[in-house]
Amino acid sequence: MPAFDLSPALASVVLALGAALMWGASDFGGGVLGRRAPILGVLIATQGVGLIVASTGTIALNESAMASGDVWLTVLSAVLAAIGIGCLYRGLAVGRMGIVAPVTGVLVAVTPALIGIALQGLPSAAVIVGLGLAIVAVVVVSVAPGHADGRPSGIGYALLGGASLGLFSAVLSRIDIASLLTPLAMVRALEVLIFVVVVVVGRTAWRVPRAAWPLVLGVGIVDLAGNVAFLTAARIGELSIAAVLSSLYPVVTVLLAATVLRERVTASHAAGVALALVAIALIAGGSQG
Repeated sequence: MPAFDLSPALASVVLALGAALMWGASDFGGGVLGRRAPILGVLIATQGVGLIVASTGTIALNESAMASGDVWLTVLSAVLAAIGIGCLYRGLAVGRMGIVAPVTGVLVAVTPALIGIALQGLPSAAVIVGLGLAIVAVVVVSVAPGHADGRPSGIGYALLGGASLGLFSAVLSRIDIASLLTPLAMVRALEVLIFVVVVVVGRTAWRVPRAAWPLVLGVGIVDLAGNVAFLTAARIGELSIAAVLSSLYPVVTVLLAATVLRERVTASHAAGVALALVAIALIAGGSQG
């Protein structure tokens, strides 16, 4: 029986889609948690779980110490991640989700994609079309109906949050592949520290109910696994492709909300899912060439 061997380009596509699946699931779980506990408490708890898992993996795999340049890149990544997540959740809280979510998602996809194209050159025509359709799919799937409730748009938070999270992905993907879990553990540690400082200084609520901890564990582990998949995809393939494919995570979140929470899937959401599937086929096919 012949061995099944994926090319690096196709393996990158599979890993990026895996990252999208895991990020979409963890976002769904995080959204459920946000209904049961304060957001800062959820962030501290889930990132803390990721820190424990990543640290354990680092010790088990006996990863070598990072070079000084990689340490600084990791610190920068942690700051960008904290700013991005903070702005995203703040925007979703005070603004319109139908504006904040898609704008953030597009910037998360476009920012590292543009950096990747600038550094690695243009991919094939099919892949370029697929990238464009993938970005459109993120927008279509993420958009929610507006409400005349007097809320501000939250566009400022979305712009800063999306750009920060996009830069986070691009910066973290530049770290030496010899250190995979070590930088993720360091990022998680710094994020937890930043969020704890915000809680202490702001004296805000943070306690997570004991009944929510099983979901906290799941979200923390799955989110970390998504990061590992994305970093590996970006390093063995093209950053632009990995970034846009992994940004399809809103499709997963929408499908989970429809099946688990029985939320209605609109025609626009269904169209977005269809566009995402076409984009995946184009990018996967073009990557094999």
